[in-house]
Amino acid sequence: MSVTSEEAARAALRERQGAGARYDSPNAPARELAWARRGTAYFARKLNELDDAALYEPSLLPGWTRAHLVAHVGYNARALTRLIEWARTGVETPMYASTAQRDAEIANGATLPARALRNLFAHAEVHLNVEWRDLTDAGWDAQVRTAQGRLVPARETAWMRTREVWVHAVDLGNGGSFADFPPDLQDELIEDVLRAWARREEKVDLTVAPAGREPIVVGAGGPTVSGTTADLAAWLTGRGGRGLTSSTGEVPEIPRWF
Repeated sequence: MSVTSEEAARAALRERQGAGARYDSPNAPARELAWARRGTAYFARKLNELDDAALYEPSLLPGWTRAHLVAHVGYNARALTRLIEWARTGVETPMYASTAQRDAEIANGATLPARALRNLFAHAEVHLNVEWRDLTDAGWDAQVRTAQGRLVPARETAWMRTREVWVHAVDLGNGGSFADFPPDLQDELIEDVLRAWARREEKVDLTVAPAGREPIVVGAGGPTVSGTTADLAAWLTGRGGRGLTSSTGEVPEIPRWF
């Protein structure tokens, strides 16, 4: 089996860091973990560009300030940590006690002082990363339950976190863009939306046409919506239809993402 440049780079890093360093297990979802960690750095950069007063101004999500978003992203890391603890110990530990508890947690978190909000984000992501690093090969395949009630292997948490940090970095509303995302992540976000629609058996007839790429036919086809992969990913995930064209002259309404 040939060794990829990425695998070779990881091996070289392990050699430099020595035996005492923590590493992901061989069975860990390397691609998704790389996306999640890179997205965490991206969210942190956009957060650090905001002064404290700006945290209490509106975000791009209706009804939420940026403080709501930061609290949500911080508490999401804690919720995913609970799933990894479940996978590690076998003791069922739900993401949230209830939807009401989750909503109240975010609402209360949005009232925290700016320094506490920033610490919440930073400390929660470090804890989640430690749990990921320490999870065994078998743990990554252990079944846990998402907040939507789906049973998934623990490896799904890396993708769940990827979505949160990248997309909500844009929702902060201070210049983040889907165009900043890695191209393969843009593709995966589009596929994730289509998978979500299929799971819910949504009736969607649509053709998604990324520039320079083969069109994606959904259902029976229907209107063709064209644009860059980044703009299409933004639209499909509910972040507007800027930069898109439609064969009908109007970008159609589509179901929610999740």
